[in-house]
Amino acid sequence: MHVDELETPVPVVDLDKLEANISRLQAYLDEHKIANRPHIKTHKISEIAKMQMDAGAIGITCQKVSEAEVMADAGFTDIFIPYNIIGEKKLARLMTLAKRINVSVTADSAFVVQGLSNAAQHAGLTLTVLVECDTGAERCGVQSPQEAADLARTITQSPNLHFGGLMTYPSANNLDDYVNETCGLLKKDNISIERVSGGGTPTMWNAHENKEVTEHRAGIYVYGDRLTMRPGAVTLDTCAFKVFTTVVSRPTVDRGILDAGSKSLSMDLHGLEGYGYICEYPEAKIYNLTEEHGHVDFSACEKKPEIGERVTIIPNHCCVVSNLFDEVVGARGSQVEVIWKVAARGTVT
Repeated sequence: MHVDELETPVPVVDLDKLEANISRLQAYLDEHKIANRPHIKTHKISEIAKMQMDAGAIGITCQKVSEAEVMADAGFTDIFIPYNIIGEKKLARLMTLAKRINVSVTADSAFVVQGLSNAAQHAGLTLTVLVECDTGAERCGVQSPQEAADLARTITQSPNLHFGGLMTYPSANNLDDYVNETCGLLKKDNISIERVSGGGTPTMWNAHENKEVTEHRAGIYVYGDRLTMRPGAVTLDTCAFKVFTTVVSRPTVDRGILDAGSKSLSMDLHGLEGYGYICEYPEAKIYNLTEEHGHVDFSACEKKPEIGERVTIIPNHCCVVSNLFDEVVGARGSQVEVIWKVAARGTVT
């Protein structure tokens, strides 16, 4: 099938670029002796995760227990879930998963550690827990090396838990100092930091500058989007993921309406101008999204599209867009080669 035969809106992955993106980051991390543990929340597709493993990844990263369950069912046996897992039902599911495969998780408080310990004791297994550290993102994470060391001691002293190291997102310039200070605080307790997990696509080409990092978690690198084009982590030419859409209306000379709205492109802006980059009309601005309509200002374009014309959009944030579709098309050149089910779509628990 030719890509022009696809009904729009539809997400299409350029397979040549996808494969090149996977190989490029793997080669870089191999060169610097950093383990690759890609984050599959970007694509949520087991077949792509397998491509990443075949290229040399040591395991995968999932953001939620439900996402990890889908990947375990697909045959993946080493999964990191860098998230505070709270609640009896979630913890019971985590333990069921941990009996099947090698699972590691994170915690940033004694409350989370206590829940993990209780669940692991009840399940009769030992769970590896890393301390999540806030090195500047102001999301989850302990706030200082002292807090990291204190929580590492708590994990070490908690039944059925193994202290696995430190985790942060994104990898920051102060990460090495943070790790070294934490290590110094734990030295008298004979507690070692066996793993330092850094992450992020925007910072991936600088991963080697953090000498203490042992593994890197990047997700968006496989696809690329406007968010990661901004810092230069990916380029326009290496973006493998686009949403194909059709111009369904030209109500005025300068305005066009696409058949891709907030249910296809998401409302994420992240400080960017407009809701996506139209490859055929780079001066155009997608200035508004309603559910099924993309509102485009074509006034800056010398040539403007006709009704019925198909255009391709690089979304602002591809991870969100992946979660909006049941299927993603893989094409080589202009020919459809594969249609993948987004197997972990909607796995947010």
